[in-house]
Amino acid sequence: VEKNLKLEEKITMLQQQNEELRARIEKNTVITRQLSEENANLQEYVEKEMEEKKKLSKTNEELLWKLQEEDATSPVKLQSSSSTSFYRCSSRNSSPAKVRTLRQ
Repeated sequence: VEKNLKLEEKITMLQQQNEELRARIEKNTVITRQLSEENANLQEYVEKEMEEKKKLSKTNEELLWKLQEEDATSPVKLQSSSSTSFYRCSSRNSSPAKVRTLRQ
């Protein structure tokens, strides 16, 4: 009888531990899903930022090329490269980079 009581206590204790572990597993599953979703959103954001960077880089190259072509055909040459100022636009802004030339 005494042995049965000890075994019943042990069964009760193991059932409680089992319930606690199931609750932890459920909580971890929810957290894992949230983190996976957040990771997917961040990956998408990074890809969009990379595309925006590529577009801005291409726009910058095109503007530099146009500037060089303009300088090559212009009768007045720039005296130094420091007379050309470039303004970066924020990566959050979708407008192309602005280029301003100062003629002396």
